[in-house]
Amino acid sequence: MPELPEVETIKKGLEVLLPGKVVGHVVSDWPKSFPNDKQTVDNFLVNSSIKVVRRRGKAILIDLSSGYSLAIHLKMTGQLVYKDTSNRFGGGHPTGSLIGRLPDKSTRVTIDFKDKSKLFFNDQRKFGWVRLLPTTEITNLAFFKKIGPEPLEANFTDKLFSVQLKRRPNSQIKAALLDQTVIAGIGNIYADESLWLAKIHPAERVKNLTPTKIKKMHTSIIEVLNASIKNGGSTDRNYVDAEGNKGSYLKLASVFRKDGQPCPRCGTLIIKTRVAGRGTHICLNCQRLKK
Repeated sequence: MPELPEVETIKKGLEVLLPGKVVGHVVSDWPKSFPNDKQTVDNFLVNSSIKVVRRRGKAILIDLSSGYSLAIHLKMTGQLVYKDTSNRFGGGHPTGSLIGRLPDKSTRVTIDFKDKSKLFFNDQRKFGWVRLLPTTEITNLAFFKKIGPEPLEANFTDKLFSVQLKRRPNSQIKAALLDQTVIAGIGNIYADESLWLAKIHPAERVKNLTPTKIKKMHTSIIEVLNASIKNGGSTDRNYVDAEGNKGSYLKLASVFRKDGQPCPRCGTLIIKTRVAGRGTHICLNCQRLKK
């Protein structure tokens, strides 16, 4: 599943291309991928124009002039591909659908705009979804009700981060970071990278973290996420753009998938272990566990 930087990379591309587009026609071949009744689609999607493309956690939101929004979750194998006569942009699972002729057998939803451009939602495994609902009701979806604060928004202070962490005082810090109700958008890659940067062992209990450590963790999360977005996300296996370009962040990663290599800070060999049920990369010298 993509993490925040990968979804943000797709959002940044679409927010340039989609605003002002007027929806002319919509086709879907799988009800679970597009769980919307025809009357709602005809009344609030067709003939509406796109106002804004935004992101919440790992979901993309497309706000419409009708007062409705499309909420899109790519899950494991989803793709969004925009195409017109001169542009093609997309992101998602790295299959030929990103650069091949569309629609194809993986295409679940096709949105035709009145200027002849198109937006395709492709999903091989059919776990992703495109939901149409009033913009004011987005926050009432179960997915959005539970999600924690956005780590890159101005209101995500170290004090708010501390409050969120205290919801799981007995948890290992890595488990807390992966909990989307604590903080939105962080997955395995950026948890490992942020913990390394903050010099915190992934198995450290939240209740044992000092205010200084929490503040450092907060700063590290923001730094790591911004660096990844700048380099197009990690995208090394699951997320690539429409030209097949992979994000470059993993080339810059300090510990993730670097097991057996020297720590760039102290030279100790990085190891891979399991913390919070996930493969975890750490430097045992830089990230010492309190006893």
